[in-house]
Amino acid sequence: MKVLCLLAFASFSAIWAQSTPGPAAPPPAMPDLPDETVVAIFGDGAKLTMGDFKRIFSALPPANQQMAMRNREVWLHQWELLRKLTKMAEDAKLDEESPYKETLAYGRMNVLGPAQINAAINRVVVEPGDIVKYYDSNKQKYTQVRVKAIYIAFSDDAPASVPSQGKKALTEAQAKAKAAKLLAAIKGGADFVKLVKANSDDQTSREKDGDFATLRSTDNIPDAFRAAVFTLKKGDVSEVLKQPNGFYLLRAEEVTVRPLSEVRDEIYNDLKNVRADEWLRGIDREAKVQIVNPAFISATPAPAKQ
Repeated sequence: MKVLCLLAFASFSAIWAQSTPGPAAPPPAMPDLPDETVVAIFGDGAKLTMGDFKRIFSALPPANQQMAMRNREVWLHQWELLRKLTKMAEDAKLDEESPYKETLAYGRMNVLGPAQINAAINRVVVEPGDIVKYYDSNKQKYTQVRVKAIYIAFSDDAPASVPSQGKKALTEAQAKAKAAKLLAAIKGGADFVKLVKANSDDQTSREKDGDFATLRSTDNIPDAFRAAVFTLKKGDVSEVLKQPNGFYLLRAEEVTVRPLSEVRDEIYNDLKNVRADEWLRGIDREAKVQIVNPAFISATPAPAKQ
């Protein structure tokens, strides 16, 4: 096996060195030949068609795909070498010896196991009515809220920090107190946008009158944001929300639900995955193992022999 690895490494390294003397160029395109076209005949008379090559190519690791495309003549020779060595190993019944037999069995399971899962997913049927029913029952999942924000930054070393843009850096306690004061002013009728322009430390949103983002429940957002934002109604302002380097006040500008036409494909895929997962969990429950010797799974090592 070591010799084979060295051969493969040497051949593919040669391809790489020959084809990339300078900056790496993009690999050549796949030959434009009909699938039934015979592109090579091996020493034992076996024919390789363009369709065969495409199927083999799709199974190769990405790095090997690039190498194969850069020098297909050398790849064909390498493939024939592996074919011959494999045939010799089979004739010698090496595939029936340990550890090769076990390695082949393990590899086979790792290919066919995921293949069976994919086949099960592909067999799942999701009816149009299922999608509509799921959408109607889970509209909160497709809620989106467009928010404006006031951001008050703080720094752990605020007393020693240099003021930014003429503003004095705040400690966490000072920033929290400032955010709370702004929230009280907003509840008292103060203009949110004016407070943004005068106080927010987020330059990007401040220059847009506080426009921050349109948030969806499926977005990867902090839990504090998720819990606060999706309970807001239009015009509502959140409580003070702490993040690692600052505090936020968020105001809901618009609360809408994404239309079914926009999320239909998402729901379709979600339902397929849920049903495939249910199938796999059922298979997992059916997988039974009887432990007949508890010492095999014990965490305590066996005593050393004297």
